Amino acid sequence: MNNLKLKAMLEDFFIEDIGEGDLSSQALFKQSDKGVFHFIAKENGIFCGSEVIKAGFSIIDNAIQVDVKKQDGDEVQIGEVIAIISGPMAGLLQGERVVLNLVQRMSGIATTTMETVGIVEGTGVRICDTRKTTPGLRMLEKYAVTCGGGYNHRKGLYDAVMLKDNHISFAGGITNAVKSVKEKLGHTVKIEVEIESKQQMLEAIEAGADIIMFDNRTPEEISEWISYVPSHVVTEASGGITPKNVKEYGNTGVQYISLGYLTHSYKSLDISAKVLMTT
Repeated sequence: MNNLKLKAMLEDFFIEDIGEGDLSSQALFKQSDKGVFHFIAKENGIFCGSEVIKAGFSIIDNAIQVDVKKQDGDEVQIGEVIAIISGPMAGLLQGERVVLNLVQRMSGIATTTMETVGIVEGTGVRICDTRKTTPGLRMLEKYAVTCGGGYNHRKGLYDAVMLKDNHISFAGGITNAVKSVKEKLGHTVKIEVEIESKQQMLEAIEAGADIIMFDNRTPEEISEWISYVPSHVVTEASGGITPKNVKEYGNTGVQYISLGYLTHSYKSLDISAKVLMTT
């Protein structure tokens, strides 16, 4: 995770929430009033977000001390203390909601990913994410996927080529699309082609695609077609895949399965901030 980018993101999030000032905390507490938060898991899952906790509260007030008890990717049980945060009460309260919102979501994604990885254990397939992320939160959500044992697909439109159905249609076919990309981009850029038929798959291979994505194909179709793919070409399945059918796809022989489900259909992990008073 890029910590410089993380801090810039958090500053924006705090500005949105705090605005011109926290009316409640400023009216109630002096800077000298101290307190302690315990972040406590209210359900079992995978924790993710240690840097969010540390960076978040340091931005609010560098007098706040953070002691994170769990590492990203660790299992947490109901009632376990994830972190202890101490310092000026006003600062604790100003940072609480934004930090918890992010940590709960990241932990939910990590938990969902870990559960999905567990389903396909033994098949040899790798579970990865997609670009179906929350705008503005992609870095955090993709990081959470890795903490759950998954892998990242491309980060955005800028780090790999994926020729989807609309690209192919506009370009006049797979062969034309791949040829055009190869003429304009360097040899270090991978080219992935999304295919929906055996004929398209064979055309993509002939054109020199590096990765074949079986898009919205059934496990039966993939199992039949995959034997035609040379060993140097990476294979991926995507489209309509959920924890309910992911094992079937894992058994087809594909190397990767990408699921938008990981970042758009997860459930946030329930984590609460409990106050301990100090004198």
